[in-house]
Amino acid sequence: MLDVDGKDILTRVTKYNLIRSDRMLHIDVHEAIFGKLAGKFVAVPNLINIIAKQEYQGTGNTEKEALENCLSKIKGIELEKLFPERPAPKQTQKPDNS
Repeated sequence: MLDVDGKDILTRVTKYNLIRSDRMLHIDVHEAIFGKLAGKFVAVPNLINIIAKQEYQGTGNTEKEALENCLSKIKGIELEKLFPERPAPKQTQKPDNS
């Protein structure tokens, strides 16, 4: 028996790299070992520390189906559009030294 908390999700991950316009996009295909995902397999485009919006993630009953579903969603989409926009940094107001 796996020793994980009841709300945890444990996945086995297969990694793929997509090179587009001289840039590399990682795609991790997760297979649920414990807990529930959106599908038996979920393919998640990422830039290591930033994951793509859910609408660009693929699902399927097999690793291949999830990867193909993901690739069909991101085909022709600029890489920057796959990821959530970062909020603009808060600007601190400079003191008025007049």
